[in-house]
Amino acid sequence: MQFFFIFACVKIYKYYTKITMAKELTSRQENYSQWYNDLVTKADLAENSAVRGCMVIKPYGYAIWEFMHDALDKMFKDTGHVNAYFPLFIPKSFFSKEASHVEGFAKECAVVTHYRLKNNPNGSGVVVDPEAKLEEELIVRPTSETIIWDTYRNWIKSYRDLPILVNQWANVVRWEMRTRLFLRTAEFLWQEGHTAHATKEEAMAEARKMLDVYSEFAEKYMALPVIRGIKSANERFAGAEETFCIEAMMQDGKALQAGTSHFLAQNFAKAFDVKFLNKENKLEYVWATSWGVSTRLMGALIMAHSDDNGLVLPPKIAPIEVVIVPIYKTDEQRETVANYCNELKKRLENRRMRVKFDDRDTQKPGFKFAEWELKGVPVRIAAGPRDVENNSVEIARRDTLEKNTITIDNIEDYITNLLDEIQNNIYQKALDFRQSRTVKADTWEEFKEQIENSMFVYAHWDGTPETEQKIKEETKATIRCIPLDDDFEDGKCIYSGQPSKRRVIFARAY
Repeated sequence: MQFFFIFACVKIYKYYTKITMAKELTSRQENYSQWYNDLVTKADLAENSAVRGCMVIKPYGYAIWEFMHDALDKMFKDTGHVNAYFPLFIPKSFFSKEASHVEGFAKECAVVTHYRLKNNPNGSGVVVDPEAKLEEELIVRPTSETIIWDTYRNWIKSYRDLPILVNQWANVVRWEMRTRLFLRTAEFLWQEGHTAHATKEEAMAEARKMLDVYSEFAEKYMALPVIRGIKSANERFAGAEETFCIEAMMQDGKALQAGTSHFLAQNFAKAFDVKFLNKENKLEYVWATSWGVSTRLMGALIMAHSDDNGLVLPPKIAPIEVVIVPIYKTDEQRETVANYCNELKKRLENRRMRVKFDDRDTQKPGFKFAEWELKGVPVRIAAGPRDVENNSVEIARRDTLEKNTITIDNIEDYITNLLDEIQNNIYQKALDFRQSRTVKADTWEEFKEQIENSMFVYAHWDGTPETEQKIKEETKATIRCIPLDDDFEDGKCIYSGQPSKRRVIFARAY
C-alpha cells in the first residue's frame, strides 16, 4: 500500500513539474525563434556575455561541442591531416593582397590600433594611450587564409614539400550587427583546414573529400540529413573559385549551411607568392583548399531535432547517453535503490556508455525527469523498491517519449540496441520531414507560394547572378546549392524564362 502511495505521489509531482518546466519554453508553433532562444538558455547550453554579440558556452553546451570536435578531429586525422595553430592577429596589409577576400570580409573585421592603456588624466578609469599606436594595424582573424599562406611561403620550396594537410581549431571574430546564440555571434569556435597541393586535380579532390567528411559527420553523428552541393557565384566564399557545401533543413523550413569546403585554386598562392619547383624543375604556383565548420552546428542540432519539451540529442554526441534516477521514500529504501542503481551504472559503463546516476537528494524524481528531458538525454532509467524486488527498471526514450519496463538480465544489450535505434530514428525523422517539405516549382507564382510555405524549392535558374539577386530581393530566398547528386534537366528559369540545364535548391536561410 505504501509503495502505491509513493508511486502516485511521484506521478503527480512529475506531471506538475513537467508542466512547469514546459511552460518555461515557448512552443515552436507559437514562436519558433523564441523557442530556440529559450531552449539554448534553459538547457544550459549558452548565454549572452557582457561583450556585445559574444556568448558564454556553458559546460553542458561545451560538452556537446567537445564530442563534435573529437569526432571530427579523428576523421581529419584518419584522412591524413594534422593540427597546427596560427596567430589570432593578422597584419592589415595582408588583407589587401587578395582583392575578393578583403571585399568579402571588410565589413566584419575588428581592428587593433593600440597596445596600451593608461590612467585617465581627467578623471577615473583608463584611456587608450595615444603614444602606443601600432605601426601597422592588426585584424582579429575572421578567417586565416592570409596569415597561413604567408607562412606557407616559408614552408614550400619543392614538390617534395607537398601536400600540406593542416587543420586549425581556433576562435574567429566577425563583427556581426545582429547576433544569435550559436547561429551568428561576433566570436565563435570552429576548425579551419588549409591545404596546399602540387596540382589542380589534387586540390579539387581534397575539397570534395572534405565535403564528404562533413556530410558523413553530419549524418552519422548528428543524425542530420544534408544535401551536398556547390554554391552559386553570389554565395561563394570570398577568394574561392568553387565552394562546396552541405545544407540542412530546420524544423521551421529554413535552410542552414552546415559546412563548406573551398577550392581556392592559385589565388592565395599568387597573392602571397607561394611557388614550388615541380618535378620538371620549373617554378609554379601552389594549389589550395580551405574548409571549415563551427559552433553553428550546435544551432543546427537544436533546430533540427528538438521539441517543445527540450533538447533531443543523438546518442553519438550526447554528453550523457543514459541517466539513472532512483525513486525511494525512506533512508533504508534509498540505500537499497542506490546500490541497485550503482550496479546498473557499472554494467553499462563496462560497455563504454556515458552514464550518470542522479542521486541528488535536493530534487524530487519528477524534477529530475523533467530536467533530463529538457537536456535531451537519450535514455532515462528509473528504479524504485519494487524494481529492486522484480529485478526490473523503467526505460524512457527521449526521441519518442515512450516508456517500457524490462528486466535487467540483459540490460547492456537492450540499451546498446536502443541507443542505435534512437540514433537511426532521429535521423529518419529529420529526413522524412525534409522530404515532406521539398517541392518542385515551374512557374514564378508557384515558386513564391512555396517559398512562403517555408519549403525547399527545386527550380530552374538561368545561371546569372542578376537573376539570383532579383529573386532574393523579391522573396528573401537564396540558392542554397546546386546539388551534386542531381541529374541535368532542361527547363526554363522560373524568373527570367531563359533556358536552364538543371534545377537548383532555393530556400530562406539562417
